[in-house]
Amino acid sequence: MQEQSGTEVNLPQVRRLEAVSFRAWPAALVQYDGSWQIRLTGGHPSKRINCVVALDRSDTRDIRLRLEKASRKFESYGRAMMFRQTPLAAPEIIDILQQDGWRHIEENLVMTLDLNALDGYEAMDHLPTHDIGRFLDASIALHNDDPALKPGLAEVIGNIKPPYGLFLKEAPGNDLISSAICVQDNDIAGLVQLVVNPDYRGRGEGFELTYAALRWARLRGARLAWLQVTANNSSALSLYRKLGFTEAYRYVYWSPESRS
Repeated sequence: MQEQSGTEVNLPQVRRLEAVSFRAWPAALVQYDGSWQIRLTGGHPSKRINCVVALDRSDTRDIRLRLEKASRKFESYGRAMMFRQTPLAAPEIIDILQQDGWRHIEENLVMTLDLNALDGYEAMDHLPTHDIGRFLDASIALHNDDPALKPGLAEVIGNIKPPYGLFLKEAPGNDLISSAICVQDNDIAGLVQLVVNPDYRGRGEGFELTYAALRWARLRGARLAWLQVTANNSSALSLYRKLGFTEAYRYVYWSPESRS
């Protein structure tokens, strides 16, 4: 995992953003082993709510034993074991993962934006929808997910404790264009699950919905926005950088699947 380019990672900021991200996309079951958080959700396969996250660099005791215990919990949930490495993870844990044949399968950026500096773009305003059933159907269709995941997605959204807005844009005739969730946790707003219909990409639709969600959060008192995006998603990165987002830190997922 690459460190943030050209500057030291701000660990207090990482801890704060990790905490709000846990509340913005909550797991059904959260258990602690020391400072390791074990996150499991039987109804939805999202890696963010089915992973182990280490939250203290000084916590390095019994690493292999704890990984094995966590693996048994994942097996009982029918989930593949994942370890999510943020800058808060002890290097000793990563050394053992590498020694034992784990492989990292995805790198992501956490990006932030000072909402006080959000430019006044000319963009159509969108208000959150109150039709959660329609939003669920649209989000699943836009993500090309299995419709059987609808109850699990409903559970995840229903467990979000901070105020949130469900944003959905449709074309005449109910053609789906884009959707996103904006979660406002006091003065911090998180953008999750943004997706744009491939047929509408490159037309500014993602920018319009993202801007509308951020403007909604700013009007409600949010001062900082954050989001997470895969490192190889060049189109999304271009969009977020246009809005003024900058990289705060990165994280990667490790999988034991390559072990013999």
